[in-house]
Amino acid sequence: MGLNETPSADRVHIGFFGKRNAGKSSIVNKITGQELSVVSDVKGTTTDPVYKAMELLPMGPVMIIDTPGIDDEGSLGELRVKKTRQVLNKTDVAVIIIDAVAGKAVSDEELIKLFEEKTIPYLTVYNKADLLIEEKKPQSENEIYVSAVTGKNIEALKEKIAVLAPTEDNKLRIVGDIIHPSDFVVLVVPIDKAAPKGRLILPQQQTIRDILESDATAIVVKEYELKETLENLGKKPSLVITDSQVFAKVSADTKRDIPLTSFSILFARYKGLLKEAVKGVAALENLEEGDTILICEGCTHHRQCDDIGTVKLPRWIKNYTGKEFQFAFTSGGQFPEDLSPYKLVVHCGGCMLTEREVKYRQKCSVDQKVPITNYGILIAYMQGILKRSLEIFPAILEELNEEDKAI
Repeated sequence: MGLNETPSADRVHIGFFGKRNAGKSSIVNKITGQELSVVSDVKGTTTDPVYKAMELLPMGPVMIIDTPGIDDEGSLGELRVKKTRQVLNKTDVAVIIIDAVAGKAVSDEELIKLFEEKTIPYLTVYNKADLLIEEKKPQSENEIYVSAVTGKNIEALKEKIAVLAPTEDNKLRIVGDIIHPSDFVVLVVPIDKAAPKGRLILPQQQTIRDILESDATAIVVKEYELKETLENLGKKPSLVITDSQVFAKVSADTKRDIPLTSFSILFARYKGLLKEAVKGVAALENLEEGDTILICEGCTHHRQCDDIGTVKLPRWIKNYTGKEFQFAFTSGGQFPEDLSPYKLVVHCGGCMLTEREVKYRQKCSVDQKVPITNYGILIAYMQGILKRSLEIFPAILEELNEEDKAI
């Protein structure tokens, strides 16, 4: 991601679904005005989901996803269909493409049922309208007849997608709603081997941008510069935000009357995971020797020798509990459908995942009664500073029951 690009996770994800040869790729190419997907008369030309980040009027920054046919066959076909279904977990608007001549198939009806179960806004698009002997009319506002060959109703289709796309109106800010213009916000950013050379990681970039958009001042320091910076600042900062890995040191160097939290906790709220993650962290006390903990990383970065997810967290959990556990790890878009082997799920901040995908993972955990928490909340809990790091969210503390507040 370039510094001037909208992060993938903050783009509206528009998924195109349907049977093989219904014209999904042709429609995608027509809507985007680009040869984004390979088009062929041969069934199954699209073998993996194709992702394209772009600006699409009238919506703005979007992620277009062209998927393999939902009716693909054979052992490879089953894997492709599985990938197509996984795309649903991150889709904000679903577009099902149906061959207007052939009409709806059973697989199309099953897809629509999935959209409804997952509460995904969707459009039913009948392609190849130019081949119809007799013109047909849509049966509802969410249906439209188009032609990828002639371009018929393609602009109208884009307008319909835009109506269904989520807007920024009800979206939480990362930090902008809890600070004010002219506030000072200090960000503690360790520079270690895991930090990308020459740049800040995505949550840090996004948080700084949100602070600046709030007309506040962002002051960025390394962990061993914090104490001196606070002494020389001349003004009490409204908030200190730290990388979770140095939570203990930052807490020790920050006076109790200065609000303190972490990037990971801010992103738990931003992605809709905060309340469930706070409730889930207490499960750490009930784990038994040999239990399996699933640690989920939303990105696929190269693992360093002291990686937080695969090395530091398991070590800290062992030191805190005094017990030996089994650990399983996932990264990127991987997330197991069956969570029964796990006694706790520990998720990253989710900066590379859409809000919908994070909430899907949360729902999987809740439905299967497997506690879920996140990196920052777990670390703050183990270091005895969780309550302090949540005081900037009084509504969350108020919602939690007395047992949860005890943590």
